[in-house]
Amino acid sequence: MRGCIAFEDGTVFEGGSFGTAGEAVGEAVFNTSMTGYQEVLTDPSYCSQIVTMTYPLIGNYGVNESDVESAGVQVSGFVVKEACPYPSNFASTKTLSQYLTENSIVGVEGIDTRMVTKHLRVRGAMKAIIWAGEDAPRHDDLVDKARAWSGLVGLDLTPRVTCRKPWEWNATRGKGGKDFKFHVAAFDFGIKFNILRILESMGCRVTVVPAQISAGEVLALNPDGIFLSNGPGDPAAVTPGIRTIRDLIGKKPIFGICLGHQLLALALGGTTYKLKFGHRGANHPVRNERNGHIAITSQNHGFCVDLDSLKKTGAELTHRNLNDNTCEGLSDEKNRLFCVQYHPEASPGPHDSGYLFEQFASMMEKS
Repeated sequence: MRGCIAFEDGTVFEGGSFGTAGEAVGEAVFNTSMTGYQEVLTDPSYCSQIVTMTYPLIGNYGVNESDVESAGVQVSGFVVKEACPYPSNFASTKTLSQYLTENSIVGVEGIDTRMVTKHLRVRGAMKAIIWAGEDAPRHDDLVDKARAWSGLVGLDLTPRVTCRKPWEWNATRGKGGKDFKFHVAAFDFGIKFNILRILESMGCRVTVVPAQISAGEVLALNPDGIFLSNGPGDPAAVTPGIRTIRDLIGKKPIFGICLGHQLLALALGGTTYKLKFGHRGANHPVRNERNGHIAITSQNHGFCVDLDSLKKTGAELTHRNLNDNTCEGLSDEKNRLFCVQYHPEASPGPHDSGYLFEQFASMMEKS
C-alpha cells in the first residue's frame, strides 16, 4: 500500500505503508532516540500525536510482550525511514509492521525522516494527517483535514488515557500482601508502567488513582506520598487535576514527572507555554542547579513551565535544559514537593537521574 503524511502548511511527504490502512489526524512531532520504539508507541504522553523517528532503521529488534509502557499503542501514527521486516532478537514475537496492524495504527515508511525533522524544527510542531491505502486521495483534501483538526492547545487529553477507578499496581502483578515500606497514591494522567515498576522496587505499595479524583478521596487512602504522572495534551487545560493538586500541596510529600511537573507548577501559581517543536529523545542535557551536575535525560513534552512565572510561586528552579535554557525541575522544600520535566524512569534510556526516586523515598521516610 501507499502512504503519506500531510501537514497543515501544505507540505506532503509520500512513501509506503507498513501498518494498517486508513487515516488519522494528530500533532506531527519527532523523536531522536535510536532505540525504544515500542516504549514510544505505548507511551500515553504521545496520545493524539504522529511520531517521526529520526534514526533511519526502526524495528530491527522486533516487538515483545514486556517492553510496553501502557495497555496499548497510544500514538495516532508512526513515520520511519525504513521499517525492518526481519527483526533479530531472542525476545521478539512479531515485527513492528504486525504490531501496528494488530493495533490499527497507520505506519508510513520510505520517507526522508530527517527532512521531516528539519521541517518541523524550522516551522514548529504542527497539525497533520497520516494516510495509507491503495487509492491516494488528493493532497489538498488531506491538508484540509489536517487544518480542520483542533490541535493540542487547550485540549485536556487525560480522560482518554486515565484509569476509571483506583487500582493496586502490586496486586495486579501477583504481589498483593507483600510488606511494603511506603504507600504511594499515583495519579494516572497517562502513567507509564516503568514508573510503577520503579516505585515498587523502592518498597512502595502503589495505588493508581484516576486523573479526576478529588483531594479528599486521595487523602482518605492515607498515602505516605503522592506521585503525579506524565501524560498528554495541554497542561493548562487539565483544570480538575490542577485544582486537586492545589488542595493536596503541603498535606503529603509530592513528586511529579513531565505533565505532573507542569500541573504542580500551575497549582503553585505558575504558567506554561507551548514549545516550538518540543523535546523528544533520549539525549537531552540537563544541569542540576544545586550541585552543577549534568545529566543526559530522556524527554517527551511539547509544553513547558515559564521560568519567570516561578518567581511568584515560592518554588526554586532546580534543573535547567542546556539546549534551550528552559525549566526542567523545581522544588518547594517547605511544602515537601519537587518535580522534573524529563523522565528519570525511561527505559531504554539514560539512568543518570534515577536518584530522584530515592529522593522521593527519603522525603516520605522523613515525613
